[in-house]
Amino acid sequence: MNMQTPRTEFAQALKAIATERGLDANVIVDAIKQAIVAAFRRDAKESGVDVDLFEYEAELNSLDGGAKVFSWGPFDEEVEVEDRKKTDKTKKDVTPPGFGRIAAQTAKQVIHQKIREAERGVVLDEFEGKKGNLVSGIVLRFDGPIVRVDLGRTEGIMPAEERIPSERLAQGQRLTFLLKDIVEGLKGKDLILSRSDPSFVVRLFAREVPEINAGTVEIKEIAREAGVRTKMAVYSSASGVDPVGSCVGQKGVRVQAVTNELGGERVDLISYSEDIKQLIASALSPADGLTVKVKKGEDKEVTVIAPEDQLSLAIGKDGQNVRLASKLTGYRIEVEGDGKPIEEKVEEGEDKRIVKETKDEAKTDKKEKKSKKPDKIVKKSNKEDKKTDKKETVEEIEKVANSES
Repeated sequence: MNMQTPRTEFAQALKAIATERGLDANVIVDAIKQAIVAAFRRDAKESGVDVDLFEYEAELNSLDGGAKVFSWGPFDEEVEVEDRKKTDKTKKDVTPPGFGRIAAQTAKQVIHQKIREAERGVVLDEFEGKKGNLVSGIVLRFDGPIVRVDLGRTEGIMPAEERIPSERLAQGQRLTFLLKDIVEGLKGKDLILSRSDPSFVVRLFAREVPEINAGTVEIKEIAREAGVRTKMAVYSSASGVDPVGSCVGQKGVRVQAVTNELGGERVDLISYSEDIKQLIASALSPADGLTVKVKKGEDKEVTVIAPEDQLSLAIGKDGQNVRLASKLTGYRIEVEGDGKPIEEKVEEGEDKRIVKETKDEAKTDKKEKKSKKPDKIVKKSNKEDKKTDKKETVEEIEKVANSES
Protein backbone atom coordinates (compact mmCIF):
# COMPACT_ATOMS: atom_id res chain seq x y z
CA MET A 1 0.00 0.00 0.00
CA ASN A 2 1.33 3.42 -0.95
CA MET A 3 1.05 5.91 1.88
CA GLN A 4 0.40 8.77 -0.59
CA THR A 5 -3.27 7.69 -0.65
CA PRO A 6 -6.02 10.07 0.45
CA ARG A 7 -6.06 10.85 4.16
CA THR A 8 -8.87 8.54 5.17
CA GLU A 9 -9.47 7.47 8.77
CA PHE A 10 -7.89 4.06 8.10
CA ALA A 11 -4.81 5.51 6.40
CA GLN A 12 -4.29 8.11 9.12
CA ALA A 13 -4.62 5.52 11.91
CA LEU A 14 -2.16 3.23 10.18
CA LYS A 15 0.30 6.03 9.62
CA ALA A 16 -0.03 7.21 13.25
CA ILE A 17 0.76 3.72 14.56
CA ALA A 18 3.70 3.37 12.18
CA THR A 19 5.13 6.76 13.16
CA GLU A 20 4.64 6.30 16.90
CA ARG A 21 6.25 2.86 16.98
CA GLY A 22 8.93 3.56 14.42
CA LEU A 23 7.56 1.02 11.92
CA ASP A 24 7.29 1.00 8.15
CA ALA A 25 3.59 1.27 7.15
CA ASN A 26 4.15 -0.79 4.00
CA VAL A 27 5.63 -3.62 6.07
CA ILE A 28 2.53 -3.58 8.29
CA VAL A 29 0.19 -3.68 5.30
CA ASP A 30 2.07 -6.59 3.66
CA ALA A 31 1.95 -8.50 6.96
CA ILE A 32 -1.81 -7.87 7.24
CA LYS A 33 -2.36 -9.17 3.71
CA GLN A 34 -0.39 -12.35 4.40
CA ALA A 35 -2.31 -12.93 7.65
CA ILE A 36 -5.67 -12.44 5.89
CA VAL A 37 -4.73 -15.00 3.20
CA ALA A 38 -3.64 -17.46 5.91
CA ALA A 39 -6.93 -16.96 7.78
CA PHE A 40 -8.93 -17.47 4.54
CA ARG A 41 -6.99 -20.67 3.68
CA ARG A 42 -7.67 -22.07 7.15
CA ASP A 43 -11.43 -21.39 6.94
CA ALA A 44 -11.71 -22.61 3.34
CA LYS A 45 -9.88 -25.84 4.14
CA GLU A 46 -12.30 -26.51 7.00
CA SER A 47 -15.15 -26.02 4.47
CA GLY A 48 -13.71 -28.75 2.20
CA VAL A 49 -11.96 -26.58 -0.41
CA ASP A 50 -8.65 -27.94 -1.73
CA VAL A 51 -6.75 -24.73 -1.17
CA ASP A 52 -3.45 -26.26 -2.32
CA LEU A 53 -4.62 -26.14 -5.97
CA PHE A 54 -5.17 -22.37 -5.95
CA GLU A 55 -3.18 -19.24 -5.30
CA TYR A 56 -4.61 -16.40 -3.22
CA GLU A 57 -3.91 -12.79 -2.50
CA ALA A 58 -5.60 -10.14 -0.40
CA GLU A 59 -6.30 -6.51 -1.19
CA LEU A 60 -6.99 -3.71 1.29
CA ASN A 61 -9.22 -0.75 0.53
CA SER A 62 -7.24 2.41 1.23
CA LEU A 63 -10.41 4.34 2.07
CA ASP A 64 -12.11 2.15 4.64
CA GLY A 65 -9.60 -0.64 5.25
CA GLY A 66 -11.93 -3.29 3.90
CA ALA A 67 -10.31 -6.55 2.81
CA LYS A 68 -11.05 -8.80 -0.17
CA VAL A 69 -9.54 -12.15 -1.13
CA PHE A 70 -8.93 -13.14 -4.76
CA SER A 71 -7.92 -16.52 -6.16
CA TRP A 72 -6.74 -17.92 -9.47
CA GLY A 73 -6.15 -21.43 -10.67
CA PRO A 74 -6.52 -24.33 -10.29
CA PHE A 75 -3.01 -25.65 -10.83
CA ASP A 76 -1.53 -29.08 -10.82
CA GLU A 77 0.09 -29.91 -7.51
CA GLU A 78 3.45 -30.40 -9.29
CA VAL A 79 3.54 -26.75 -10.39
CA GLU A 80 5.81 -24.70 -8.15
CA VAL A 81 4.43 -21.66 -6.33
CA GLU A 82 6.79 -19.30 -8.14
CA ASP A 83 5.63 -20.62 -11.52
CA ARG A 84 2.00 -20.16 -10.51
CA LYS A 85 2.63 -16.50 -9.72
CA LYS A 86 4.21 -15.96 -13.15
CA THR A 87 1.16 -17.19 -15.06
CA ASP A 88 -1.55 -14.84 -16.31
CA LYS A 89 -3.91 -14.20 -13.44
CA THR A 90 -7.64 -14.36 -13.99
CA LYS A 91 -8.60 -13.27 -10.51
CA LYS A 92 -11.82 -14.33 -8.93
CA ASP A 93 -13.24 -12.63 -5.86
CA VAL A 94 -13.75 -15.41 -3.32
CA THR A 95 -14.32 -13.22 -0.25
CA PRO A 96 -16.91 -15.02 1.91
CA PRO A 97 -19.79 -13.14 3.54
CA GLY A 98 -18.92 -11.69 6.92
CA PHE A 99 -15.22 -12.00 6.25
CA GLY A 100 -14.69 -8.35 7.22
CA ARG A 101 -14.90 -9.22 10.93
CA ILE A 102 -12.24 -11.95 10.53
CA ALA A 103 -10.06 -9.57 8.52
CA ALA A 104 -10.35 -6.89 11.21
CA GLN A 105 -9.34 -9.29 13.99
CA THR A 106 -6.47 -10.60 11.90
CA ALA A 107 -5.25 -7.08 11.16
CA LYS A 108 -5.38 -6.20 14.85
CA GLN A 109 -3.32 -9.26 15.80
CA VAL A 110 -0.78 -8.61 13.08
CA ILE A 111 -0.36 -4.98 14.06
CA HIS A 112 0.19 -5.92 17.72
CA GLN A 113 2.67 -8.61 16.73
CA LYS A 114 4.59 -6.27 14.44
CA ILE A 115 4.68 -3.63 17.20
CA ARG A 116 6.13 -6.16 19.65
CA GLU A 117 8.66 -7.36 17.12
CA ALA A 118 9.67 -3.81 16.25
CA GLU A 119 10.04 -2.79 19.89
CA ARG A 120 12.07 -5.90 20.62
CA GLY A 121 14.18 -5.18 17.57
CA VAL A 122 14.89 -1.65 18.81
CA VAL A 123 15.77 -2.95 22.27
CA LEU A 124 18.04 -5.65 20.86
CA ASP A 125 19.77 -3.08 18.68
CA GLU A 126 20.32 -1.03 21.84
CA PHE A 127 21.79 -4.03 23.68
CA GLU A 128 23.92 -4.93 20.67
CA GLY A 129 26.14 -2.01 21.59
CA LYS A 130 26.39 -3.27 25.20
CA LYS A 131 27.74 -6.69 24.32
CA GLY A 132 30.69 -7.51 26.58
CA ASN A 133 29.63 -4.95 29.21
CA LEU A 134 27.89 -5.18 32.55
CA VAL A 135 24.10 -5.00 32.85
CA SER A 136 21.90 -4.97 35.94
CA GLY A 137 18.84 -7.18 36.22
CA ILE A 138 16.40 -8.92 38.54
CA VAL A 139 16.01 -12.70 38.71
CA LEU A 140 12.57 -13.28 37.19
CA ARG A 141 12.07 -17.04 37.24
CA PHE A 142 13.80 -20.37 36.77
CA ASP A 143 13.23 -22.59 33.71
CA GLY A 144 15.01 -25.66 35.02
CA PRO A 145 18.70 -24.77 35.23
CA ILE A 146 18.17 -21.66 33.06
CA VAL A 147 17.66 -18.35 34.87
CA ARG A 148 15.44 -15.73 33.25
CA VAL A 149 16.41 -12.18 34.13
CA ASP A 150 14.35 -9.00 33.82
CA LEU A 151 16.55 -6.32 32.21
CA GLY A 152 13.85 -3.64 32.11
CA ARG A 153 12.61 -3.39 28.54
CA THR A 154 13.42 -7.00 27.72
CA GLU A 155 14.52 -10.30 29.22
CA GLY A 156 17.82 -12.13 29.23
CA ILE A 157 18.70 -15.74 29.97
CA MET A 158 21.60 -17.16 31.97
CA PRO A 159 22.27 -20.80 30.96
CA ALA A 160 23.48 -23.32 33.54
CA GLU A 161 27.08 -23.19 32.27
CA GLU A 162 27.18 -19.41 32.79
CA ARG A 163 26.15 -19.59 36.45
CA ILE A 164 28.55 -19.62 39.41
CA PRO A 165 28.25 -23.25 40.63
CA SER A 166 28.25 -22.41 44.34
CA GLU A 167 25.91 -19.42 44.03
CA ARG A 168 22.33 -19.69 45.26
CA LEU A 169 19.93 -17.32 43.49
CA ALA A 170 16.52 -16.19 44.66
CA GLN A 171 13.55 -14.83 42.72
CA GLY A 172 13.49 -11.03 42.88
CA GLN A 173 17.22 -10.79 43.61
CA ARG A 174 19.03 -7.92 41.85
CA LEU A 175 22.44 -8.80 40.43
CA THR A 176 25.03 -7.63 37.96
CA PHE A 177 25.63 -9.73 34.84
CA LEU A 178 27.95 -9.79 31.86
CA LEU A 179 26.09 -9.45 28.54
CA LYS A 180 28.10 -12.19 26.88
CA ASP A 181 26.33 -12.61 23.54
CA ILE A 182 23.16 -12.15 21.49
CA VAL A 183 22.12 -15.31 19.65
CA GLU A 184 19.22 -16.48 17.53
CA GLY A 185 16.74 -18.53 19.56
CA LEU A 186 13.43 -20.27 18.93
CA LYS A 187 11.48 -17.02 19.41
CA GLY A 188 13.95 -14.56 17.96
CA LYS A 189 17.14 -13.25 19.47
CA ASP A 190 18.15 -14.13 23.04
CA LEU A 191 20.41 -12.11 25.33
CA ILE A 192 22.94 -14.50 26.89
CA LEU A 193 24.06 -13.41 30.37
CA SER A 194 26.97 -14.75 32.42
CA ARG A 195 28.45 -14.54 35.91
CA SER A 196 31.04 -17.31 35.52
CA ASP A 197 33.00 -15.93 32.58
CA PRO A 198 36.49 -14.52 33.38
CA SER A 199 35.53 -11.37 31.48
CA PHE A 200 32.91 -10.73 34.17
CA VAL A 201 35.72 -10.22 36.72
CA VAL A 202 37.61 -8.02 34.25
CA ARG A 203 34.58 -5.75 33.77
CA LEU A 204 33.96 -5.57 37.54
CA PHE A 205 37.52 -4.34 38.11
CA ALA A 206 37.14 -1.89 35.22
CA ARG A 207 34.09 -0.49 37.02
CA GLU A 208 35.87 -0.18 40.37
CA VAL A 209 39.33 0.93 39.19
CA PRO A 210 39.42 4.24 37.25
CA GLU A 211 43.03 3.58 36.22
CA ILE A 212 41.89 0.64 34.08
CA ASN A 213 39.41 2.78 32.12
CA ALA A 214 42.07 5.51 31.82
CA GLY A 215 44.50 2.97 30.34
CA THR A 216 47.24 3.44 32.93
CA VAL A 217 46.60 -0.05 34.36
CA GLU A 218 46.11 -3.02 32.06
CA ILE A 219 44.82 -6.51 32.85
CA LYS A 220 47.22 -8.79 30.98
CA GLU A 221 46.09 -12.27 31.97
CA ILE A 222 43.33 -13.84 34.02
CA ALA A 223 42.49 -17.38 35.12
CA ARG A 224 39.32 -18.25 37.01
CA GLU A 225 37.53 -21.09 38.70
CA ALA A 226 34.15 -19.46 39.22
CA GLY A 227 32.97 -19.25 42.79
CA VAL A 228 36.29 -20.34 44.27
CA ARG A 229 39.33 -18.39 43.13
CA THR A 230 40.65 -16.03 40.46
CA LYS A 231 44.22 -15.06 39.58
CA MET A 232 44.80 -11.86 37.61
CA ALA A 233 48.05 -10.37 36.31
CA VAL A 234 48.05 -6.58 35.99
CA TYR A 235 50.58 -4.22 34.42
CA SER A 236 51.23 -0.50 34.17
CA SER A 237 53.54 1.30 31.77
CA ALA A 238 53.06 4.61 33.58
CA SER A 239 55.83 5.59 35.96
CA GLY A 240 54.87 5.85 39.60
CA VAL A 241 51.74 3.71 39.21
CA ASP A 242 51.50 0.49 41.22
CA PRO A 243 49.13 -1.75 39.21
CA VAL A 244 48.44 -4.15 42.08
CA GLY A 245 47.93 -1.33 44.58
CA SER A 246 45.56 0.44 42.20
CA CYS A 247 43.38 -2.67 41.92
CA VAL A 248 43.46 -3.34 45.66
CA GLY A 249 42.57 0.25 46.58
CA GLN A 250 42.92 2.08 49.87
CA LYS A 251 42.40 -0.42 52.71
CA GLY A 252 41.37 -2.96 50.07
CA VAL A 253 38.04 -1.29 49.24
CA ARG A 254 38.25 -1.89 45.49
CA VAL A 255 39.10 -5.57 45.52
CA GLN A 256 36.62 -6.08 48.37
CA ALA A 257 33.81 -4.59 46.25
CA VAL A 258 34.61 -7.09 43.48
CA THR A 259 34.82 -9.98 45.96
CA ASN A 260 31.43 -9.04 47.42
CA GLU A 261 29.83 -9.05 43.96
CA LEU A 262 31.35 -12.49 43.34
CA GLY A 263 29.89 -13.86 46.56
CA GLY A 264 33.18 -14.08 48.46
CA GLU A 265 35.30 -15.53 45.64
CA ARG A 266 39.01 -15.09 46.38
CA VAL A 267 40.94 -12.83 43.98
CA ASP A 268 44.77 -12.99 43.76
CA LEU A 269 46.38 -9.96 42.13
CA ILE A 270 49.95 -10.25 40.83
CA SER A 271 52.25 -7.94 38.92
CA TYR A 272 52.76 -8.96 35.30
CA SER A 273 56.28 -9.50 34.00
CA GLU A 274 57.71 -10.36 30.57
CA ASP A 275 60.18 -12.62 32.39
CA ILE A 276 58.35 -15.93 32.41
CA LYS A 277 60.28 -17.20 35.44
CA GLN A 278 59.29 -14.20 37.51
CA LEU A 279 55.69 -14.38 36.27
CA ILE A 280 55.36 -18.06 37.20
CA ALA A 281 56.90 -17.47 40.62
CA SER A 282 54.45 -14.62 41.22
CA ALA A 283 51.53 -16.69 39.92
CA LEU A 284 52.26 -19.36 42.54
CA SER A 285 51.87 -16.89 45.40
CA PRO A 286 51.39 -16.96 48.37
CA ALA A 287 54.29 -19.45 48.21
CA ASP A 288 57.73 -17.78 48.18
CA GLY A 289 61.37 -18.79 47.90
CA LEU A 290 60.65 -20.61 44.62
CA THR A 291 63.17 -21.54 41.93
CA VAL A 292 61.80 -21.81 38.38
CA LYS A 293 63.57 -23.93 35.74
CA VAL A 294 62.29 -23.77 32.17
CA LYS A 295 62.60 -27.05 30.27
CA LYS A 296 64.16 -26.93 26.83
CA GLY A 297 61.97 -27.75 23.85
CA GLU A 298 58.87 -26.48 22.10
CA ASP A 299 56.51 -27.63 24.86
CA LYS A 300 55.87 -24.96 27.44
CA GLU A 301 56.93 -26.80 30.56
CA VAL A 302 58.67 -25.62 33.72
CA THR A 303 59.81 -27.23 36.95
CA VAL A 304 59.42 -25.24 40.15
CA ILE A 305 61.57 -26.10 43.19
CA ALA A 306 59.89 -25.07 46.41
CA PRO A 307 61.09 -25.24 50.04
CA GLU A 308 59.40 -28.08 51.87
CA ASP A 309 57.44 -25.70 54.09
CA GLN A 310 56.17 -23.84 50.97
CA LEU A 311 55.33 -26.92 48.90
CA SER A 312 51.70 -27.23 50.02
CA LEU A 313 51.12 -23.49 49.46
CA ALA A 314 52.55 -23.66 45.93
CA ILE A 315 50.35 -26.62 44.99
CA GLY A 316 47.23 -25.43 46.81
CA LYS A 317 44.17 -27.35 47.91
CA ASP A 318 43.44 -30.12 45.39
CA GLY A 319 46.13 -28.58 43.15
CA GLN A 320 44.10 -25.43 42.67
CA ASN A 321 46.94 -22.91 43.04
CA VAL A 322 49.26 -24.57 40.54
CA ARG A 323 46.35 -25.24 38.18
CA LEU A 324 45.32 -21.57 38.05
CA ALA A 325 48.96 -20.50 37.71
CA SER A 326 49.27 -22.84 34.72
CA LYS A 327 46.15 -21.34 33.09
CA LEU A 328 47.41 -17.82 33.77
CA THR A 329 50.88 -18.30 32.28
CA GLY A 330 50.11 -20.89 29.61
CA TYR A 331 52.86 -23.21 30.92
CA ARG A 332 52.62 -26.73 32.29
CA ILE A 333 54.01 -26.45 35.82
CA GLU A 334 55.54 -29.25 37.88
CA VAL A 335 56.22 -28.41 41.53
CA GLU A 336 58.86 -30.31 43.51
CA GLY A 337 60.27 -29.98 47.01
CA ASP A 338 63.89 -28.96 47.59
CA GLY A 339 64.53 -32.13 49.62
CA LYS A 340 65.64 -30.32 52.76
CA PRO A 341 63.77 -31.69 55.79
CA ILE A 342 61.63 -29.19 57.65
CA GLU A 343 62.93 -30.60 61.02
CA GLU A 344 66.47 -29.30 60.40
CA LYS A 345 65.18 -25.81 59.96
CA VAL A 346 63.20 -26.08 63.19
CA GLU A 347 66.26 -27.33 65.17
CA GLU A 348 68.39 -24.58 63.72
CA GLY A 349 65.85 -22.06 64.90
CA GLU A 350 65.70 -23.62 68.35
CA ASP A 351 69.51 -23.43 68.67
CA LYS A 352 69.37 -19.71 68.00
CA ARG A 353 66.65 -19.38 70.63
CA ILE A 354 68.74 -21.25 73.22
CA VAL A 355 71.78 -19.04 72.55
CA LYS A 356 69.62 -15.96 72.92
CA GLU A 357 68.16 -17.21 76.22
CA THR A 358 71.72 -17.94 77.54
CA LYS A 359 72.81 -14.40 76.72
CA ASP A 360 69.74 -13.00 78.45
CA GLU A 361 70.49 -15.04 81.58
CA ALA A 362 74.10 -13.80 81.62
CA LYS A 363 72.93 -10.20 81.44
CA THR A 364 70.53 -10.84 84.35
CA ASP A 365 73.37 -12.25 86.53
CA LYS A 366 75.50 -9.15 85.94
CA LYS A 367 72.62 -6.92 86.99
CA GLU A 368 72.13 -8.92 90.18
CA LYS A 369 75.85 -8.63 91.08
CA LYS A 370 75.72 -4.87 90.62
CA SER A 371 72.65 -4.67 92.82
CA LYS A 372 74.53 -6.47 95.68
CA LYS A 373 77.19 -3.70 96.14
CA PRO A 374 74.93 -1.29 98.10
CA ASP A 375 74.37 -4.10 100.70
CA LYS A 376 78.09 -4.01 101.65
CA ILE A 377 77.95 -0.26 102.16
CA VAL A 378 74.94 -0.69 104.42
CA LYS A 379 76.75 -3.33 106.53
CA LYS A 380 79.78 -1.06 106.91
CA SER A 381 77.65 1.85 108.07
CA ASN A 382 76.00 -0.42 110.66
CA LYS A 383 79.43 -1.35 112.19
CA GLU A 384 80.41 2.31 112.46
CA ASP A 385 77.10 3.06 114.18
CA LYS A 386 77.80 0.33 116.77
CA LYS A 387 81.29 1.72 117.50
CA THR A 388 79.88 5.20 118.01
CA ASP A 389 77.24 3.91 120.42
CA LYS A 390 79.87 2.00 122.47
CA LYS A 391 82.13 5.07 122.75
CA GLU A 392 79.25 7.26 123.94
CA THR A 393 78.37 4.68 126.69
CA VAL A 394 81.94 4.62 128.11
CA GLU A 395 82.03 8.42 128.33
CA GLU A 396 78.76 8.51 130.26
CA ILE A 397 80.09 5.96 132.89
CA GLU A 398 83.26 8.00 133.44
CA LYS A 399 81.16 11.17 134.05
CA VAL A 400 79.07 9.38 136.71
CA ALA A 401 82.21 8.09 138.55
CA ASN A 402 83.84 11.55 138.70
CA SER A 403 80.70 13.13 140.12
CA GLU A 404 80.53 10.60 142.97
CA SER A 405 84.13 11.20 144.01
